[in-house]
Amino acid sequence: MIKANIFRDYDVRAIVPQELDKKGAIRIGQVLVNLFKPKTVAIGHDMRITADEIAGGIAEGIMIQGANVTDLGLISTDMAYFASGKYGYDLALSVSASHNPSEYNGFKVVKKGAIAISGNSGIYDIRDLALSDEKFIPAKKRGILSKRDIYDEFIKHCLSFTNLKKIKPFKVVIDAGNAMAGFIIPKFEKYLPIKVIPLYFKLDGNFPNHIPNPLLPEATSDLKKEVLKKKADFGLAFDGDGDRMYFIDEKGKLVTGTITTAMISEMILRKNKNKTILYNAVTGKIVPQIIKKYGGKGIRVRVGHTLIKEDMRKYKAYFAGEHSGHYYFKENYYADSAFVAMLIALELISEENKTLSEITGKYDIYPSIPETNFEVKDKEKVMKNIEKHYKSKADKIDWLDGVTIWFKDWWANIRPSNTQPLLRLNIEADNNEILIEKENEFTDLIQQLGGKKTKE
Repeated sequence: MIKANIFRDYDVRAIVPQELDKKGAIRIGQVLVNLFKPKTVAIGHDMRITADEIAGGIAEGIMIQGANVTDLGLISTDMAYFASGKYGYDLALSVSASHNPSEYNGFKVVKKGAIAISGNSGIYDIRDLALSDEKFIPAKKRGILSKRDIYDEFIKHCLSFTNLKKIKPFKVVIDAGNAMAGFIIPKFEKYLPIKVIPLYFKLDGNFPNHIPNPLLPEATSDLKKEVLKKKADFGLAFDGDGDRMYFIDEKGKLVTGTITTAMISEMILRKNKNKTILYNAVTGKIVPQIIKKYGGKGIRVRVGHTLIKEDMRKYKAYFAGEHSGHYYFKENYYADSAFVAMLIALELISEENKTLSEITGKYDIYPSIPETNFEVKDKEKVMKNIEKHYKSKADKIDWLDGVTIWFKDWWANIRPSNTQPLLRLNIEADNNEILIEKENEFTDLIQQLGGKKTKE
């Protein structure tokens, strides 16, 4: 079973087994070999209950076609990128559905050097060949399966991004959501002076406590309570495959991806002047202001991990941050890593000698709405009508990623989902009064154009 809808611009995600089963996973493994001609493929997976079915199926298909498979075992997605960059596998896969509910699984795949395979560079080719009637002739010599533990090298690599002597003995509550961070954080603990208070560290692909998506308020409510209860210095929340992270300050407030991007940008530019830093199209304007203040060159780019990795190489960028909690580093093979971001941020917080809320206060000056989704029938038509509505009034309008409307004291971006009939709305303003006014204004306008607000 392979359904066409599981293939997306940045990865593959499916309900198992209704949209992808083991037989389908085997065929996808065969497709990968026929399309990309790898001799060596590394495969790791998260703690999902269908990990053996999907990861094992893909590995089987790859070996049937004659390529060798290295089983990395339980890993975070950023560890697959590390394996690709460090060891030079022709392909590396992380079998995971990130923050999706337990019935989902899928994978991200990169070529040698952690070069992402996206909709523009192969994912839809994988789809088309997998769904075709083409029969694959098994290789005369079956590929070999081996195992490799990369944890020691991965942790050593991550620690190289920070000065451990500068990190203070913070008390930190970490919510792993019964997902990969609960397996990985203990491996860092012996190197760090921090005291970790674990929350939901036991691996459980059924996610009995909450879905591991830090952007959902219900997913961080227990963490916020625990930070306050234990009088912790701050908290950390990770997503399912451990490649995104968010801070919670000592007052129980979520630190946005925009603010964390600004923090890390400042930390990097203090040590490395004149570096190029990328930020995505819906990251708040404090980020380019901080980059400019500390002597960097900021470039605004499209949303999405595969696109940003391409732009990192294109612009020779040193760092990139997204509103979604993904942070990319040149010295991490231009790939994202939540653990590298965590370590850099720990050093910054230590150097400031202030509470996290005091530190983030200097960045948290532009209020914004949470990303809001609207279901629409014709995404392009609605965006064009929004452009038309503001064209004569706006200071500027651009179409870098969806349509962005710029005014002196506020901006809004409306961009389309690549896989669903949704438009995603982000608004930021100079004060709450303007923000509330514009949120109501855009909500009314999109609804008048046939949109319906949704939770998705």
